Amino acid sequence: MTAPEHDDGLGLRERKKRHTRAQLSSIALRLAVERGIAHVRVEDIAAEAGISPRTFNNYFPSKEAAIVSVATFRADTFCSALRARPAHESLHDALTAAVLELFPGEPDRDWIARSQLIRNEPSLFAEERKADAHVEQAIAAEIATRTNSDSAELKPRLTAALVVAAIHTAVRYWLDTPAVGTLREALTASMQEFHLPEIPPTKPN
Repeated sequence: MTAPEHDDGLGLRERKKRHTRAQLSSIALRLAVERGIAHVRVEDIAAEAGISPRTFNNYFPSKEAAIVSVATFRADTFCSALRARPAHESLHDALTAAVLELFPGEPDRDWIARSQLIRNEPSLFAEERKADAHVEQAIAAEIATRTNSDSAELKPRLTAALVVAAIHTAVRYWLDTPAVGTLREALTASMQEFHLPEIPPTKPN
């Protein structure tokens, strides 16, 4: 899932780093779609980007990680959107709005190609599951802050996992069912299909 990048007050150096990561991810995706992931080497990606393989490894540990790295930006965007929701809004409504922030418009060809590739390549699917673990941690921490609870507790972690599962399920459903409508409609429906556990405050105000 691609998501718009937000500066969030980042310095020039960090913005350049993110730009390079996004460029490497885009090149890795294009080559994998053209050749198949098995026929793409780190050296190929680095050469197209005009950098050395060693420099590539400063950004990503593998070609698979480069392709699915958009999950990092997705988590940042989601958490920023959730943080911006009104305090009086219910957690479910706030989470749904944050999910929709990930897709302000309909997905582009790169996003669809990435999603299909990940579904069909076991190594990429496994890499995305690893990325999801970090995404869930970030979301759980933001949920805990909003509900004045502890991110190490079960309910914030369970809620974060449900949100990630709802996103993946909606995406797969939308890709498999072209006549279903827009992806945003599928995401909204997916979020409406489950009830979040209540998360009572566990920290003193």
